[in-house]
Amino acid sequence: MPSFNSFFRGSFLRAKTYPHLLLNFTFLVRWVFLASLVGVLAGSASALFLVLLDLATNYREQNLWVIALLPVGGLIIGWAYHQWGREVEGGNNLLLEAIHTPAKKRIPFRMVPLVLLATVLTHLVGGSAGREGTAVQMGGSLADQLTPLFRFKPRDRKLLLICGVSAGFASAFGTPLAGAVFGLEVFLLGQLRYNALLPSFLAAVVADAVTTAWGVGHTAYPLVEVPALSISTFGAAQAAGIAFALTARLFSHATHLAGSFFKKYIGYPPLRPVVGGAVLAVIIYLLGTTKYIGLGIPTIVESFQAPLPRYDFLLKLALTALTLGCGFKGGEVTPLFFIGATLGNALFPWVPLPLEVLAAMGFVAVFSGAANTPLACTLMAMELFGAEVGIYAGLACVVAYLFSGHTGIYGGQVVGRSKHPFHARETGVSLADIRKKLW
Repeated sequence: MPSFNSFFRGSFLRAKTYPHLLLNFTFLVRWVFLASLVGVLAGSASALFLVLLDLATNYREQNLWVIALLPVGGLIIGWAYHQWGREVEGGNNLLLEAIHTPAKKRIPFRMVPLVLLATVLTHLVGGSAGREGTAVQMGGSLADQLTPLFRFKPRDRKLLLICGVSAGFASAFGTPLAGAVFGLEVFLLGQLRYNALLPSFLAAVVADAVTTAWGVGHTAYPLVEVPALSISTFGAAQAAGIAFALTARLFSHATHLAGSFFKKYIGYPPLRPVVGGAVLAVIIYLLGTTKYIGLGIPTIVESFQAPLPRYDFLLKLALTALTLGCGFKGGEVTPLFFIGATLGNALFPWVPLPLEVLAAMGFVAVFSGAANTPLACTLMAMELFGAEVGIYAGLACVVAYLFSGHTGIYGGQVVGRSKHPFHARETGVSLADIRKKLW
């Protein structure tokens, strides 16, 4: 028979627990609604974008003469952003800066139509670019339009923006787990914000489901069979990870250098993509192939099946740096998939791992090194190529993350925790500011 004191003490503890349960339940219900709303908006926008992107790609491949219009497309994009898009030209970095300083003014809605149409036009005329940047920018911008509607405080706005980033990424690739973690990893290098885990996950799952419900599919990659882990394969995965990291650094530097070059020598912004487009058109003509423009999905798929020319990754890297550096719009991630998969393919004669394993590792690890998101990239490998590849992909991704240093494609990333104690003084500094000191 319990004593009166023990019964009273137990009742008191239960009474203290109830408010916590109520607060957690309220938080859950609130963010189920908000994250679902963001997911519906981002997923629908991504569905429209992916359909238009397919139409543009198919038309270009059937009418190659449109590649001659690269300077014209560049002029339209450059002029449109010069007239209406100066506030949103920062793209993904603008979103990251808004997450770091959520008290700033709301991201203009015009980011959505501008980046959507500019990216579709970039692909139509033959630019080498991706799609995640557009999906993420649309998701973040659409999410931020809810800020004044619900009168969010800065801390809630930060969660909302993370939801938009996660939803856009997940719906672009059909990878809700990777999308959820990407939104948590990408803005603060070396740290995760677990208070955003639930909203980010909900938004990513809903956005992916909405895109699928609209009848929009994603590329189906082969399930990868991996060898048993041994000392030799363990070492091979890490050696390949270093190669992927160095390539990620090369891509980041090449893209930033191309952008700096055009800004330095061409003062009028709308002319930069005109000149860059003309150079790009000449290069494509001289190459005599379109495999290095657009998304490059057919070559990515082929890299899992048979040996490819060993220079494929370098040509894609150069054309993407030129396209994005001169002012065309689109993402970096799908080109990084191309670069990584073809680099893994090129390493096959020297690294004792199966061809498809190397391609899968490169697919995610170059992206991991360039975006500083090893956890999201490991999950992406498991979602796209099967759970068994997780060990090899994880090894390659974390090694690529470490060896890429404090560099990356997103200048708005801030070093939350240094990758190495030697660089601890860079904690709290953005990658853009670190790059300025180096260059």
